[in-house]
Amino acid sequence: MVKLVSAEGAVIDVDRDIIEQSALIRNILQDVGDTGEPIPVPNVSGPILSKVIEYCTHHRDEPERRMRSDTLGSDSDRGFDHNFCKVDQGTLFDIILAANFLDIQPLLDVACLTVAYMMKGKSVEEIRSTFNVQNDFDEEEEAKVRSANAWCEN
Repeated sequence: MVKLVSAEGAVIDVDRDIIEQSALIRNILQDVGDTGEPIPVPNVSGPILSKVIEYCTHHRDEPERRMRSDTLGSDSDRGFDHNFCKVDQGTLFDIILAANFLDIQPLLDVACLTVAYMMKGKSVEEIRSTFNVQNDFDEEEEAKVRSANAWCEN
């Protein structure tokens, strides 16, 4: 068992073979050995770390996999991965940050692909609304940018 310490100090025990899906944790364990000391994960909250462990537990017996850009994993994984990412936006973005920090590429791929699907086929205004992004441009600046990038409009 490996002990991880979340950002707020929660200690979570996890099987080594599960958490070694994280290249960061795997490298730490290889470099310093399994001393039994808790490994701090300062950029990840307890609830998000638990979600990451849930994902890694489900995929524990799989070799490292790369996703195709147009799908959420293999047929057998598609249901789990799709349901795993059915969370509120804040949680999804926290999962992305955690997967990036912990260097768990398949999880990062799944979560980023979910965000890409959320944007697919939407206008700029719809994307702003979906992700609560404010427009920094005044009307004149926006017209100038749209004119300069007219080639990429529908």
